[in-house]
Amino acid sequence: MTSFLNKTNSQYDVIIAGGGVNGVGIARDCACVVCLVCLSKKRFSAGTSWASSGMIHGGPRYMLGDLDVTRLACLDSGYIQKIAPHLLFRIPFLYSVYDHKNEGLKRRLYLEAVEAFSAYDRFVPLKWRAHTRLSRHEVLKLEPNLPKDKLLGAVTFDEWGIDVPRLCVANVLDAVQNGAHALNHTIITKVNCENNQFQSVALKDQITGETKTVSGKILINATGPWSPEFAKLMGVNIKLRGGKGVHLVFDRRLFNMAIVSQAIDGREIFVMPYENTSIIGTTDDDYFGDLDDQRTTDDEIAYLIEGIAQVFPDIQKAKMIHSYSGVRPTIYDRDCYEDDLSREHETLDHEKRDGKKGMISLIGGKLASYRIMAEEVTDLICKKLNHQTACSTHTKFLPGGESLPDAVELAKEFQVNAFAVSRLIYRHGSLAEQILQQTQSQPELKNIICGCEPVTLAEIKYVKDKELVRTLSDIKRRTRLSWGPCQGTNCSIAAAGVFSDLMDLDAQETESAHFDFLSEWWPNRAAVINGEQLKQEELFQALHFCNN
Repeated sequence: MTSFLNKTNSQYDVIIAGGGVNGVGIARDCACVVCLVCLSKKRFSAGTSWASSGMIHGGPRYMLGDLDVTRLACLDSGYIQKIAPHLLFRIPFLYSVYDHKNEGLKRRLYLEAVEAFSAYDRFVPLKWRAHTRLSRHEVLKLEPNLPKDKLLGAVTFDEWGIDVPRLCVANVLDAVQNGAHALNHTIITKVNCENNQFQSVALKDQITGETKTVSGKILINATGPWSPEFAKLMGVNIKLRGGKGVHLVFDRRLFNMAIVSQAIDGREIFVMPYENTSIIGTTDDDYFGDLDDQRTTDDEIAYLIEGIAQVFPDIQKAKMIHSYSGVRPTIYDRDCYEDDLSREHETLDHEKRDGKKGMISLIGGKLASYRIMAEEVTDLICKKLNHQTACSTHTKFLPGGESLPDAVELAKEFQVNAFAVSRLIYRHGSLAEQILQQTQSQPELKNIICGCEPVTLAEIKYVKDKELVRTLSDIKRRTRLSWGPCQGTNCSIAAAGVFSDLMDLDAQETESAHFDFLSEWWPNRAAVINGEQLKQEELFQALHFCNN
C-alpha cells in the first residue's frame, strides 16, 4: 500500500498532531491562512471524538456551575447547524420528575430542573425550542412505556445529534481543499528542538513503516487524552485527569425521545434514539489504564443498565449489540468527584509557560465547542506568524452542507433504494448526487452491501477515492458500514471483497485486512467474556464462526 508520506513537503508553517475533532478543526482553520500537515495517531476520529455521545449540545447540567461551557457550546452549536445542516438530527429529551417520600428532595430536584431549563432557554435562538413542561398524562401519551407509579410530569428540551466521524472527515477534506496535507495512520515518533525552538518532527507511517522528517515553525498538540504522553516528546509536562466514558448500543430505537434517568450514585444518565439504534450513556470514572486498549467491563454495563431500568424496566430484555468507551481529556483537578470536573478548555502557549518556542497544546473542552476552540488556537498561531486573515469557518459550509437534495427525486432519477439515498444525503449532503452519478456508467454500484445500514458500492468507491481511506475501518467510519444491528456479521466479508478490488489486494492481503477489521471491533462487542479476555487465536476462531 502506498504511503502518504511521499506527498508531503519538507517544510510547513504548522504541524498538527491529532486527528480528532480538535485537531481537524484546527487544520481547517489554519488551512485558510497557512499550510500544514495534520496527523492522526490511528485514523481520523478514532479516539475520544468517536467515543463521545455524538451530540452537539450545550448541556443544561452545566448551567448551574459551568455557564461559560454551556454558552460556548450553544454558540458553536448554532454555527455548526448552519455550516453542516446535513450531518445533524434533532434529539428531543424528556426529563421526567417522580414523587419522592422525601419532600425536601422532591422540591430541590424540581427547583433545580426549573432553574436550569429556564436559564437554558436563553440559548434558544442557537438551539431549537424552549423547554416545555408536560403533565403526567402528556408524558405517558408520548412515552407509554415509562413507569406510571409516582410519575408527576416531565420537562422537554432539544439537543442535536451528529455523525462525529463524518464531521471530522468533512473538516479534513475542507482543509485539504484549501492546501493542507492530511496524513492518515501516521504518528510522530520524535520532536526535534534547538535552543528551545521547535524545528522538526520525525514521522512514521503505521501501515507501510516508512519514515520521514519534516520541519515546521509551530507544532500543535491536539491529541486529547494522549496530550501528556505527546507532551513528553515536546519536552514539556501536561497533567490531565482522564475520565472514562462508556456507552452501550442497542439494536433498535427503544424510545421516540431521549430519556434522562439517574444511576445508583445519583449521576444523570440517558437512553436516546440515535440513527437506527439506541444508545445508553454514560459513565464517568477516573482512568489510569492503557489509552490504546480500553475495554468495557461487566460492571460498567451493569451500572448503566441498572440506572436506565429505573425509568424503563424492560431494558433488561433489549438486545445490546455493541459498546464503546473513550477517555475525556479533562483539565486536571484534585479533591472532587469525576462528574464535577470542569469541561472548560485551555490553550497552552508553551513559549510563555515553558520557554519552548513554537509549541502549543489544546486540552479539555467539549465536542460541541470544537470549532470555537480551533479558532482560538488558530488566532494564536496567526499572531505568532504575523498573519492578519480573519476566521471564516463559522460562516463557510463544510463539504456537502451547501444544500440538501430531495431523496425521493434522487432515488427515482438513479433508480436506487430511497432509504439508502436518504442515508447517503445525511452523510454527504449535496455531494450525494455526485456519488450516485457513478451508477450511470457502472450500474452494479447501486448494490447495497448490508441492509442494516444501507451502504451502496457507489458510496464505498467514492470514499475510497476521495476521503483518504486506507483500511476497511476507514470505510466503516466514513459510511457506518456494519454499524447497524448485524454489526458486520452480514456484510464484513462482502465489504472486504469490495475493499480488496478497490485497493488491488491479493488473497493474503484481503484476509489480513478483514481480520484487522474484525479484530478492532470485536472487543467492543464482547470485551470481557466470563471475566477473561479472548486470546488472539480464540478471537480468530470466534470471528470466523460468526461470519460463516
